[in-house]
Amino acid sequence: MARVCPWWFVRSFDNPIRRLLHDSEQMFGEWVRPGMHVLDLGCGAGFNTEGLTRLVGSDGVVVAIDLQPHMLAMTRRRLERVGLSERAEFVKSTANDLRLSTDQRFRFAVAFWMVHEVSNAEHFFKQVRNVLEVGSPMPIVEPKVHVGRDAFEASARAARRAEFLEKARPRVTLSQSVVLLR
Repeated sequence: MARVCPWWFVRSFDNPIRRLLHDSEQMFGEWVRPGMHVLDLGCGAGFNTEGLTRLVGSDGVVVAIDLQPHMLAMTRRRLERVGLSERAEFVKSTANDLRLSTDQRFRFAVAFWMVHEVSNAEHFFKQVRNVLEVGSPMPIVEPKVHVGRDAFEASARAARRAEFLEKARPRVTLSQSVVLLR
């Protein structure tokens, strides 16, 4: 199994300064609209989940997925503090199963600073592809200081093998990124 960021370490990079560097609403506002159902894969402490819940509005839903119960609990508390928890669902995944029904359909998914923690990237991308609507975007963002160019490109190749198309390579501070299309 790939090395997973411990729940207690997340506070070192999920802090007030981060909003200046990675504003979720600004980064994803191009793709996420009110009423949408979206996925936050490897939600961590809910930094992006919070921004996504604001974007989907009162009629949308964000499914926050993580394999660590502590991360899901932090995400839930974060959303409760700002009054947005009713817009979210929380799913505890396993290392090999996102625990999503193929009956579910989503119009957006994001994997922010987490694909490097997945032991089988192609399998991961296939699971996501199975629940995304055709044409739906999926940004993949990885930290430059932790994930080298070769490892990032290996993830992009795994996504292409899972039948994602590469749309763009936007600039994200301190990160490498690719936007995939289902």
